[in-house]
Amino acid sequence: MPISRRHALASLVAVTVLAAPFAASAAETIRVGLPTKTYWPTTIAETAVRQKLFEKEGINAELTVYRGGAETFEAMAAGAADIILDPPSLVSAGRKKGVMSKIVANAAMGAFGWQLMVPVKSTLDVKDLNGKKVAITSAGSGSDLLALWTIQDRKIDFTRVPVGGGGLVPNLLAGNVEAAVVYSPLSFQITKSGEARPILDFAKEVPANLNGGWIVLDKYADSKPEVVQKALNALYGALQFMRANRDVTVKLIAELYDMPPEIAALEYENTIMKLETSGDMSAPNIPGAVQKSLDLAKLGGLKDIVPVEEVISTKFKPVPTKF
Repeated sequence: MPISRRHALASLVAVTVLAAPFAASAAETIRVGLPTKTYWPTTIAETAVRQKLFEKEGINAELTVYRGGAETFEAMAAGAADIILDPPSLVSAGRKKGVMSKIVANAAMGAFGWQLMVPVKSTLDVKDLNGKKVAITSAGSGSDLLALWTIQDRKIDFTRVPVGGGGLVPNLLAGNVEAAVVYSPLSFQITKSGEARPILDFAKEVPANLNGGWIVLDKYADSKPEVVQKALNALYGALQFMRANRDVTVKLIAELYDMPPEIAALEYENTIMKLETSGDMSAPNIPGAVQKSLDLAKLGGLKDIVPVEEVISTKFKPVPTKF
């Protein structure tokens, strides 16, 4: 081989070798904000990371778990998170306060696994909570909205005590509160262990509505639409993977949340398998579902309501990443 060709080949190899790590480091990073640890959005995001679905889309992902939905929304508003999972009510209230964001993908049409719970030895029923203390994750969160709905629907009044996602069960079992709004799989776990019992199943009692969706700031969606699309692809690809791989998903839930496989299996069947698989915000039923969610929040005391069209974006439709 002539010298010039050898030099050219060597140069090409060198450029390729050097470019590979540069390309990896240059990949866009999206910061995913999650409302609390032991919750299905965390399972989805962790699955997307472990199955390298973000990487397949050509982006990196940083996952941060917060103490509740309101804190997660505040993180996005402060520029600490790029895409989060929260209810429509926070988007509505945020827009009234200058935090301009929209739901870009529908994630859940019900409060699956959410239960109002009391210690197993407690004799209290829902009607008996009048004047009592009930634990929620944070003010304005999904748990807070369910607590407010209970107050309005059952015509009682109680004090909502924000304790963070990780504080719900400890405060309930320690007797610091008389009841708690508990999400799955924690609700399944403490029922199975005999430590607490449900007195209200929100998935059955609350009318169907868009309970939660993936949210981004308007300016982020406008400036980085490709990144938003790729992140949604990875997240919904993760959900498809979970639905197609029950045993792997049950094992992951058990590992992530340090719980027995039988509890993880309950979470899989009663929550994961009931989540929205398309995420399409342009579906005909979406405006009505969002309106129902806002109406429920209004019943609970939310005053900062904006029209549905200001809460949702139809610019994106997840195309699940293949696994």
